[in-house]
Amino acid sequence: MTEHHFGNVAPLKNVAALLTLIDRVQNRVHGLPGMATFYGPSGRGKSMAATYATNQMDAVHIEIQPLWRAKNLLAGIAGHLDIAKPAKTASAIFEQVAERMQRDMRPLLIDEADRLVRDDMVEVVRGLYEASNAPIILIGEEDLPTMLMRWERVHGRMLDWVAAQHADIVDVNQLATIYAPNIEITDDLKAALLDGSRQSHRYVCSNLARVAELALTRGLSRVTKQDWGKTKFFSGEPPAARREVIVELSRQRQAARTARRS
Repeated sequence: MTEHHFGNVAPLKNVAALLTLIDRVQNRVHGLPGMATFYGPSGRGKSMAATYATNQMDAVHIEIQPLWRAKNLLAGIAGHLDIAKPAKTASAIFEQVAERMQRDMRPLLIDEADRLVRDDMVEVVRGLYEASNAPIILIGEEDLPTMLMRWERVHGRMLDWVAAQHADIVDVNQLATIYAPNIEITDDLKAALLDGSRQSHRYVCSNLARVAELALTRGLSRVTKQDWGKTKFFSGEPPAARREVIVELSRQRQAARTARRS
């Protein structure tokens, strides 16, 4: 597999992992299954990896929406395959999509694949694979492999299951060139940022942008942990309730208890 680049840097660890997985499924030995799963908790950069792979490997990337059913799924894939005139019925669109997938053999990346399992659309996807033999990668949350065990015919078509990894300091360095360009961030601040972001790629990006904002506000070209001070990093945790709110809620509960006794 050739080396790929994300902007002017080597790809993030999970970008590279997805590219490698797609490459393996595309170039599998004849007779091996042509589906795979890329899974992990929210914030691990799975969708970022899928977006990059779409451009790098001419893949078809579709994100399952909450209210979709089989026809919506097929119509969405048809649109990404540039099928100009989708048919009227789900079965007819299925035939169009399967024929185009077989002809082009472009990898199909299905994001938010957990929704396929909940709404039984996963059998439609399996049917597309069987009809076309094109590579299909399901992308979803941590428990997606377990959820797919209900569907033996889908589970058995998997070539591999690849888990997205948490962010590390190498990812921080690479993302810093995108979200805090031309700013030197000291190693101690990078380490604190990674820890404060709970090793989530999403929160690392947000916090790097906040470091860049701090640098712009103060006119700094180099930001240290001391510059950052005691400011909390964004970690997805909701803010703690203010003391006065807690006191007021306690007062209201006490008043309600008193009223019930009387």
